Amino acid sequence: MKKVLFVCHGNVCRSVTAEYVFKYLVSLSHQENHFYTESKATSREEIGNDIYPPMKRVLDMNNIPYQRHYARQVVPSDYNDFDLIFVMDEENMYGIKRIIPFDKDKKIYRLKDYVGENGDIEDPWYSGRYQGVYEEIKRCVTKLLEMLQGD
Repeated sequence: MKKVLFVCHGNVCRSVTAEYVFKYLVSLSHQENHFYTESKATSREEIGNDIYPPMKRVLDMNNIPYQRHYARQVVPSDYNDFDLIFVMDEENMYGIKRIIPFDKDKKIYRLKDYVGENGDIEDPWYSGRYQGVYEEIKRCVTKLLEMLQGD
């Protein structure tokens, strides 16, 4: 089983969207026994909070199932618990390196870099582009699933 962790700043917009979109795509491909997925934050700002309401509305509009979410922060043991850890932007990479200062097994990547794209997935908290960010995440996690199914 491949264990995948998605990480962003607060775990209420991007990483949780990536988690639930990835889980949905995995279920559509009947691969639930092959993947385990979670999402977490680099910061403590949103700990315990649910998905941010505008992001939740986008998930609803796109028929992505989700459950009550409780934002959590990355902990050092996550490095051993997950096979791959994907951050959404360079700030998240900086943040995760403060929590997990090593990557000897090459597990930590920016999501877009891993799937062959360049750049960050913008934070809709600041841009307000929730649907656009959803579409970007969906495109990236679709590519990710295709890549990981071949492993």
